[in-house]
Amino acid sequence: MKTLVLGASNNSDRYSYQALVRLQKHQHEVVAIGRKAAVVEGIHIQEGLPEIEGVDTVTLYMNPTHQQAYYEYIIGLHPRRVIFNPGTENPAFYALLTSHGIHIEVACTLVLLATHQY
Repeated sequence: MKTLVLGASNNSDRYSYQALVRLQKHQHEVVAIGRKAAVVEGIHIQEGLPEIEGVDTVTLYMNPTHQQAYYEYIIGLHPRRVIFNPGTENPAFYALLTSHGIHIEVACTLVLLATHQY
């Protein structure tokens, strides 16, 4: 399963960084988009709206205001689900995703991984 970490950072203090590392450690294929290009544990953080095929899960690490620019992009990826990590909750986006048949999960990716629920 391919996971897109949206809002990825190369700052090891950020939860998005920890998610990149832990997803990879749990054998998940990881792609990442952030505000600046970087490499974390061999994962290239891309900028912009790159073409990505086969995304199963998008895990969000950006506040609702910044999410708006990615609504159509995320829907166009046709993921099975979008995980809204703490601080990213966005009921307006939940409704939009649901109307496109995309499952939403309000949860913490790090907790899901630690409890084998990912």
